[in-house]
Amino acid sequence: MREILPALRRWYASGEPFGLATVVAVTRSAPRGPGAVMAVGPGGEVAGSVSGGCVEGAVLDLATEVVETGRAQLSTFGYSAEDAFAVGLTCGGEITLLVRPVSAATDPAFGEVAASVAEHRPVVMATVTDGPAPRGAALAVWPDTVAGSLGTTGLDAAVTADARGELAQGATGLRHYGARGERREDDVTVFLQSFAPPPRMLVFGAIDFAAAVARIGAFLGYRVTVCDARPAFADPRRFPAGAEVVVDWPHRYLRATDTDERTVMCVLTHDPKFDVPLLEVALRRPAAYIGVMGSRRTHDDRLARLRETGIGEPELARLRSPIGLDLGARTPEEVAVSIAAEIVALRWGGTGAPLADSTGAIHRPRPKPV
Repeated sequence: MREILPALRRWYASGEPFGLATVVAVTRSAPRGPGAVMAVGPGGEVAGSVSGGCVEGAVLDLATEVVETGRAQLSTFGYSAEDAFAVGLTCGGEITLLVRPVSAATDPAFGEVAASVAEHRPVVMATVTDGPAPRGAALAVWPDTVAGSLGTTGLDAAVTADARGELAQGATGLRHYGARGERREDDVTVFLQSFAPPPRMLVFGAIDFAAAVARIGAFLGYRVTVCDARPAFADPRRFPAGAEVVVDWPHRYLRATDTDERTVMCVLTHDPKFDVPLLEVALRRPAAYIGVMGSRRTHDDRLARLRETGIGEPELARLRSPIGLDLGARTPEEVAVSIAAEIVALRWGGTGAPLADSTGAIHRPRPKPV
């Protein structure tokens, strides 16, 4: 939803209703996962995508219809074998969409939800998709407050508790409840869509490769910080707009910075006086990825130095060095692509092998939060 926020906020402020289609479930291979959205605004203006083009025409009609009727709909699209030009997913998967009307009159909390998403404040949007509760009813849940209702006090309380748990993990998906929030029943289906702050990418070493890594990190949705102890190199003019640039010793900056299981760190200094103290801190912190630039010989020397500091083998095994996948990269931009490819592969359990040489599903199931 972050991608189309300007349009959503503009339509919402106008007071005119718009149709919002959200992917709430996926089976087998599908172009986009749960949480992908497409919206149809006044005058038929379209923003976003739920399938990469396969079913958008049908979704346009559905969104127009729900705005006219004021009633939300749940619709499933799968592969259409009978007619190659019929509405369906050519990839063979199946997606389920909740399409609902949104306006200030019907959904008074939506404006604050949109503002929270824009300002990177954590929030969950809980929406009824099926069952005796009103389809399309919405409950917004923040860490310390709620707005809206799903129909009953018990259901609101149960969903609020679960939503805050999902928010801590940045998770999105369907949950099932009884009509009054009973945990072991499945009369009511609720879609919990988490909007956690963007994950962080910390780039250490303001060399020429760092600017390319910062650009591709921002493209992938990370909040990027570049850190270097040398003011001449840590110059914001050398980096893309939006990247935070910090002049500090890397290990000192990291020691004072929060990280979590989604944080990625790219250590590009390849200088022992910078990267050994930094990695001594990094390897004791939560992170999804710690990649380190340097030759194999440099890495062997780095490992020896880290062992001398007391870092054990389980921690050392977290290092990805030499950094990136083997793409034959040479230029800073190509190296940045190889680093990004390794980050994506690690995140989703990919092998890095050509898809043409593989069999089975292209899109792996979304990993469950730890």
